[in-house]
Amino acid sequence: RHAVPATGRKKVVIAGLWTEVCLTFPTLDMLAEGFEVYPVADAVGGISPVAHDTAFQRMVQAGAQPITAIQFGSELMRNWARESSDKFRQVLRWYFPKRFGLMKEGKIG
Repeated sequence: RHAVPATGRKKVVIAGLWTEVCLTFPTLDMLAEGFEVYPVADAVGGISPVAHDTAFQRMVQAGAQPITAIQFGSELMRNWARESSDKFRQVLRWYFPKRFGLMKEGKIG
């Protein structure tokens, strides 16, 4: 509980097991404490699609800024010409093998 404020940072990227509980409750608490919170939408699941979506609506209404895993990684990367970009590409190929296969074949953009 005290580890996050102890970092001195105000931006938090968070994921969890259940959208409605494990992600929403701490997100709302951190927002109330003045943190900028970025819940990762595709790194959590709800009991149903409507439960997941409604929980995200609640977090957004409170001030959270949802992102996706690939979006978060890409924002950290910033520039695909960096030396470390190939390491991130390896992660993406592992995480999204079918999509990258289709891209390589020129079937999708």
